[in-house]
Amino acid sequence: MNKNKLFQWSLGASLAGFIFGFDTVVISGANLPIKELWHTTPLFHGFFIMSMALWGTLVGSIFGGIPTERFGRKKVLFWVGIIFAVSAFGSALAQDPYTFSFFRFVGGIGIGVSSVVAPTYISEISTPATRGRFVAMYQFNIVFGILIAFLSNYFLQGVGGENDWRWMLGVLAIPALIYTAMTIGLPESPRWLISKRNDTAKAKAVLLQIGITDTDTEIASIIKSNQHEETGGKSASLFSRKHKLILGLAFFIAFFNQFSGINFILYYAPEILSRIGLAAKDSLLNSIAIGGTNLLFTFVGLYFIDRVGRKKLLLAGSIGYIISLIMIAWCFYTKASPALLMSFLLIFIASHAIGQGAVIWVFISEIFPNKIRAAGQSFGASVHWIFAALITLITPVFLDDKQGIFKDNPWPIFAFFAVMMLLQLIWVLTKMPETKGISLEALEAKFSQANNQ
Repeated sequence: MNKNKLFQWSLGASLAGFIFGFDTVVISGANLPIKELWHTTPLFHGFFIMSMALWGTLVGSIFGGIPTERFGRKKVLFWVGIIFAVSAFGSALAQDPYTFSFFRFVGGIGIGVSSVVAPTYISEISTPATRGRFVAMYQFNIVFGILIAFLSNYFLQGVGGENDWRWMLGVLAIPALIYTAMTIGLPESPRWLISKRNDTAKAKAVLLQIGITDTDTEIASIIKSNQHEETGGKSASLFSRKHKLILGLAFFIAFFNQFSGINFILYYAPEILSRIGLAAKDSLLNSIAIGGTNLLFTFVGLYFIDRVGRKKLLLAGSIGYIISLIMIAWCFYTKASPALLMSFLLIFIASHAIGQGAVIWVFISEIFPNKIRAAGQSFGASVHWIFAALITLITPVFLDDKQGIFKDNPWPIFAFFAVMMLLQLIWVLTKMPETKGISLEALEAKFSQANNQ
């Protein structure tokens, strides 16, 4: 098995996650400067400034499966990079909130499509033994991009005076163009070549490069899986009854991911930290600590995901979520010291990194059949981004220091997220199956049997 080839291709595709992470969080540094520059109201700011990229992400995730299925994984990965570069330049040069919102929306489309195509592509070129950690590299790069965005915001603060936020947003064009160039060297997914183009010759060549020696058996297994998925010569619809089990699994893992509060904390990190007595510069610096903790514990998740499995990581993460969120709420309620609250914020981030952060994209990418994998990934990603956008949209209504419902003390927000994570723990214990070490085709058969019982 050519693990170096697998790693190289998986890393290249997963770098879409780096741009995803950077683009998602870089807005946190521009949040307050833009609010002061354009004098936005809380609701306008929440919709047009902070959550507009997420609405684009939602559109990209809903429709990203269509070009991924029609044109192939490789071409879509390439165009994602172009979209990111256009968004970076446009956002940095915007002269009014509406133009700014448009280019943030464009960048969001890139994020949404990347959350469909990259995990799908990596899962389809990986082996059962490596699939978990290789798909999880997408999450690692998201986290790495988040950390670099926090660092970039910190070091660029003051560089451009009142326009430093433009530098924060515009610098994303550099990694976007580098990533775009790297996608040119990627091969097409062998499963897509067989399922959508019936091109077994090209698929065989890719499988040989990966290191699969018995390519005929591998191809026969993929073809058999495709035939099983077809009914009367046509593939079953994503929302057909036969897929209700996997649709439920994808929905709930995506739903609980956002109701952990992770995007709420990442998007509004400087503002949350300023509420506990940290100055603006200190808030940005402590945001870097959040990004660093996220990166460190993502390594832990990567190490264990193919060893202990997806379910155990999500169990551990759920327990960490519950404890840390309860304590964060308590710290805000009692006005505890900033150091104590910061420590529980970091425990929350660590819990996310080894649990939901490591598992979500891997789990969704492997539970759907070959014929509808991109559509299934699109469904799971769109659920994830629907709730991410809604939470980000309404946060200023609760958090704004002048008009917010919890402007005096935001402890009820964290208490709510703690309750949601208790529900996640129950779901993981009672409903979530383990998927580690099982081929994509064997997983399809397993879920089909379970759905019929």
